[in-house]
Amino acid sequence: MLKRAFLPVMIFCALLSTRSAHAQYYFLNDRYYGQDFTFELGGSVGAMNAFTDLGGNKGIGKNFVKDFNLKNTRPSFGLYALATYREAIGVRLEGTFGSVQAYDSILKKDGKSTFGRYERNLSFRSRITDVQLSFEIHPLFFKMYSEDEAPFFSPYLVAGVGYFAFNPQAQLNGKWYDLQPLRTEGQGFAQYPDRKPYKLSQINIPVGVGLRYELTPSIYTRLEVVHRFLFTDYLDDVSTTYIDPNAFYLNLPPNLASIAEQMHNRNLPGSGYQTGGPGDQRGDSKDKDSYFTIQLKFGFVLRNEPR
Repeated sequence: MLKRAFLPVMIFCALLSTRSAHAQYYFLNDRYYGQDFTFELGGSVGAMNAFTDLGGNKGIGKNFVKDFNLKNTRPSFGLYALATYREAIGVRLEGTFGSVQAYDSILKKDGKSTFGRYERNLSFRSRITDVQLSFEIHPLFFKMYSEDEAPFFSPYLVAGVGYFAFNPQAQLNGKWYDLQPLRTEGQGFAQYPDRKPYKLSQINIPVGVGLRYELTPSIYTRLEVVHRFLFTDYLDDVSTTYIDPNAFYLNLPPNLASIAEQMHNRNLPGSGYQTGGPGDQRGDSKDKDSYFTIQLKFGFVLRNEPR
């Protein structure tokens, strides 16, 4: 799927690069003409983290960066193809690959301040495959530059639309289980008609900022932070309230029902916050989950040398 997504944009960018040989040149440096259109191929390495109902920072669950926990950061990498008009506006197709995780036990040292989040004792991990089509906007290049005046640094904005795949898992007795088929909050059960099964591939909205630097006329590097706004609260398989465990045995095969019952309520025994009964809070459905990346990018720019 990813290869099929990249193919039309790469063909489009190649055509722009070919046409640029006949385009108007708008500034000159010591080796290359600045072209109307440039085509760039590159890759990135960096880190990925998520904001979900699980883990997070000390205290009661907070929104967005207030609940950031550095310990949940995982590596990521990516590939991209970019077509840019006069260094100012770019259209980029990018694939990003990484993973996210969170676990309530990370709050052990702050357990008394978390109002039951630590005692809830839930966790998850998920691989992420993310494809996005986005725009780069470079405000400094909205003006024309004469010879050798173009800046080497260019802050920019990036925004677009993405499509990502995920699959939350949790560990039980040393074995990892996919959580979505277990319907841990009764998704798809007749007893809970308002809870629909969530899809493992969904749309997201990437928004971010970056800084581009021209190492050479043919090599650009970028430092970029991109946040993905999601339309699901089930990135971590946690969103609403606990259900009646008998519902698992009425809707799932016996072997899955037993695992689902253990996965849906993992409260620490003897803790001061004994929840887990039907209707007790398990997550916060008012705030959708999200994830973000911080990446260092390197791209090779195709340019025409002056004759």
